[in-house]
Amino acid sequence: MPRPTSIPAIDLMVSLPLGESEPWSNRLASPVKGAPAKGSPVEYLFGDGSGRKDEARDPARVVAGMDAQNVAISQIRVDPDDPEPALALLERWPDRFIGEVWIDCNRGMDAVRAIERAVKLHRNVKSVTVAPGFINPPAAIDDKKWYPVYAKCIELGLPVNVFVGVPGPRVPYKYQHPGLLDEIAWFFPELKVVMRHGGEPWTGLVCKLLLKWPNLFYSTSAFAPKYYPRDVIDFCNKRAPDKLLFAGYYPLLGWDRVFAEMDDLPLRENLWAPFLRDNAVAVYGLADMIGAPD
Repeated sequence: MPRPTSIPAIDLMVSLPLGESEPWSNRLASPVKGAPAKGSPVEYLFGDGSGRKDEARDPARVVAGMDAQNVAISQIRVDPDDPEPALALLERWPDRFIGEVWIDCNRGMDAVRAIERAVKLHRNVKSVTVAPGFINPPAAIDDKKWYPVYAKCIELGLPVNVFVGVPGPRVPYKYQHPGLLDEIAWFFPELKVVMRHGGEPWTGLVCKLLLKWPNLFYSTSAFAPKYYPRDVIDFCNKRAPDKLLFAGYYPLLGWDRVFAEMDDLPLRENLWAPFLRDNAVAVYGLADMIGAPD
C-alpha cells in the first residue's frame, strides 16, 4: 500500500554542511580512489545532489523541505571538535532536529569524554555514530578501542549508529563487516545498535543478526526506497516490525524522490508507523519531542 502521508516521519540521517572547514573526503582514513577533487566521494553513486547542496546550507530551506514531506524530525551530525553550528540548529528548532555525535575511538578516553560533553551541551543530542572505516587509522566494529565508547553509550542511554557493508567511498570494507556486530551484541547486550548503509552484500546475515539480538536495528540510510534490500524488508514485514527505521540520506537523496518511491515499497499496513516514526521514538528516546508510540 502507498505510504500514509498522515504519519510524520523521523529521518535518522541528514547531512548538513555545518561549519566543516574541509571536505569530508579529506578526513577519510584511507585515500579514496577515483574520488572527485571537490565534493562527496559517493557522487559516482548519487550524483552531486544538484541544487540540494546549496539548499542544505540554508537551514530554513531545509525545514521548509521537511514540512513539505511531513518530516517531523531530522538527525544531524554534531562534530565534537566544533559543535556550535549544529547546536545552533538544535537551539533554533528544538522540536525539529536531533544530534548524533561522531566519535573516533583512536582518541581513547578523550573520545569517551567527548560523548559526555556533547550530551551535556544539548538535550537533543540523542546518539553516537561509529564509522569504522573512516577514521585514521581505521578500527573495525569489534576493535577493543571501541569498547569504552560502547560502554559510555550504555551508561548514558544512547544508541550507536554503525556503518555496515561495503562502503560507497572507495576504501576497504573489512572494518565494517556486519558479522562483527555479533560479538558486540553478545558482550554489550544493553547497547542499542542501529546498522547503517545497507549491510550489502551480507543482507541475509543482517536478517539473522536482527532476529538473534533484541537491541540490534536496521536503518535505510544511503539507499533510495526502490533499492532497499528486499530480503531485509521481507524479514521485517513478517518477523521484526520493530527493527526497521527510516533514514533518508538528504541531500544526496532528495526527500521528493525518497517519498515518491516509498509509495511502491511493499510494506504491510502495520509496518508504516513503526518504520517512519515509532521505532525511532523508542530507540532514540524521542517521546518528549513527538509523543510515545501508540
